[in-house]
Amino acid sequence: MTIFVVGFWIVTFLCTLIFLLTKNSFSSNHDKNFSRFQHIYLLVYLFATGNDWIQGPYIYALYRHYGFSSQEIDRLFVAGYGSSMVFGTFVGSLADRFGRKKNCLLYAFLYSLSCITKHIPSFSVLFIGRIISGIATSILCSAFESWLICEHNKNNYPMNMLSPVFSRVVIGNSLVAIASGIVAQFSVDYFGYVAPYDIAIIILTIMSILIFILWDENYGDEKINYFVSFQNAFRAIKIDAKICYLGLVQSLFEGSMYTFVLKWTPFLTIQHPQGQIPHGFIFAAFMVSIMTGSSLFRVLSSHFKVESFLRFVLLLSAFCLSVPILLPQNQLMVYISFILFELCVGIFWPSMSMMRGRYLPETNRAAIMNIFRVPLNFFVVVTLLQNFPINVVFSCCVVFLTLAAFFQDRMYR
Repeated sequence: MTIFVVGFWIVTFLCTLIFLLTKNSFSSNHDKNFSRFQHIYLLVYLFATGNDWIQGPYIYALYRHYGFSSQEIDRLFVAGYGSSMVFGTFVGSLADRFGRKKNCLLYAFLYSLSCITKHIPSFSVLFIGRIISGIATSILCSAFESWLICEHNKNNYPMNMLSPVFSRVVIGNSLVAIASGIVAQFSVDYFGYVAPYDIAIIILTIMSILIFILWDENYGDEKINYFVSFQNAFRAIKIDAKICYLGLVQSLFEGSMYTFVLKWTPFLTIQHPQGQIPHGFIFAAFMVSIMTGSSLFRVLSSHFKVESFLRFVLLLSAFCLSVPILLPQNQLMVYISFILFELCVGIFWPSMSMMRGRYLPETNRAAIMNIFRVPLNFFVVVTLLQNFPINVVFSCCVVFLTLAAFFQDRMYR
């Protein structure tokens, strides 16, 4: 347990140091309109992700509390990822035609319904709730960013001004994740396992009010037929090699990342002599590592092209997930490699947002972003259903991340 606690404090010190050294990487922007625009987006988006984060820590414990077996819980998780892959792709893509603001409000409504189902200890009801939350997740991963980029372009702000926004999104998201974990812990201690989901409804209500008051509506192509919009999205991926490579890189990396999220706990638990690990400290260390990566992104993007340095980040991430395969008994090296992988995640997220802003056409932005999520959800569903040995799972992740680096290199060239 000592290495995990010490590791957290070392990572926190390094994160603080790097943040202080890089905080001036971008010149201060004195455009009051842009600052207001940035703060409005960050406020709403962090409420949206806060809702997601506060539900995560106790979802498994809640299902266990209701008496479901591990196999039944796996099926509930599959329902969420499968729903995001199938239904979420279409619902999330409605944003281009019917409006990104409306789609974000739909996110709040759907996730609130999902939270309500957590009060009912019925497998069928909870299964429906997971399907609904899977659809909502697809909206979270596409409509909010689509709204931001469209408004940014509508106001004629320079594209390079998006870099600090995406960097702050990642830093803010990590801080919200840590805070949400603490709030979830206290709420469960005092009010039981369903308390975080009631708090999530309150968060979503506040978010909806903010969106309704502060956001303008924007669209992709509101006149085009919905199915024609999908055809155009597939055509754009087929015709433009850079969009195709972008989608492959995102799917391969995020598929590996979500699989890592599912597997780091059992791997570290198995390797620990007492079988007990300080989940809170480890999770916090991962979040701080992501924040560190975001700070490094600010430096890298101000000196190099995103398409260039991301190649090496992807190779480093592949190396990191090869460590538990090569040195499975060395807990210290595995923990360090996991922290470095999360640092790569912190660089990857704003980098990918920048490239999506640069390459995806405005008319089909949300549709293309949701299509990109289909392969990664498929990979996670297969991993959950097949119950592969952990070393096989990590081997697949290494292969996928290496392929991601290859396609990123093709995009750069």
